[in-house]
Amino acid sequence: MIYITGDCHGDYRRFNTENFPEQKEMTREDFVIVCGDFGYWDRSKEQEWQRKWLSEKPFTLLWVDGNHENYDMLAELPVEEWHGGKVQYISENIIHLMRGQVYEFSGIRLFSFGGARSHDIRDGILDPEDPDFRRKYAKLRRRGAWFRVNHHSWWKEEMPDEAEFGEGRRNLERAGWKVDFIVTHCTASSTQALAGGWLYQPDALTDYLEEIRQKCSYRRWFFGHYHDNRNVTERDLMLYEQIIRIL
Repeated sequence: MIYITGDCHGDYRRFNTENFPEQKEMTREDFVIVCGDFGYWDRSKEQEWQRKWLSEKPFTLLWVDGNHENYDMLAELPVEEWHGGKVQYISENIIHLMRGQVYEFSGIRLFSFGGARSHDIRDGILDPEDPDFRRKYAKLRRRGAWFRVNHHSWWKEEMPDEAEFGEGRRNLERAGWKVDFIVTHCTASSTQALAGGWLYQPDALTDYLEEIRQKCSYRRWFFGHYHDNRNVTERDLMLYEQIIRIL
């Protein structure tokens, strides 16, 4: 069995047995996939407890990164191989699917590509090393501004680099540009335009994903980021809190 859902932001209540009773029939050979913003944020006692709770679940949880992950912490994890692609293990059954990878498991082929541009930063990124940080922070908070703090609530690695784009192209080339499922956080520019919303504009990542959409044969594309549950097209599905079975 394979299930898939959208952004968690560190809140995993959807995976309790009351909300997700299907897990009673699942094993570690069954999978739940999160379409980015999994919530790998910090080493607080709360987050450590949450990850331990997830590690005791019967299924294997797979996730692509979003624009709200702690990329400093991710960079500390070793890169390993899993079913043909690169991964990072948070625990035995919590696995980060890295960007531009093709995996083959449960009889399907899946392409992953995390990341997205944050759109809640129009008032800037603060540097905590700035001698005037406290005053600037307080001023922006009073205004109700949209801002984040570098290496605390924002990381430049939210957006992929050219090496990651290139790796994705090479892996899809080896796969003959044919997969069953694509899992991302944001989506291709044309799909994003259909989804609507003034907040989201094309960028280097959505344009790259548009290239993938035009060249790659796929059955379904699943993505999060936009905080809604909707079939944007027959093949392109936006997910948030909903958990759906795909296999």
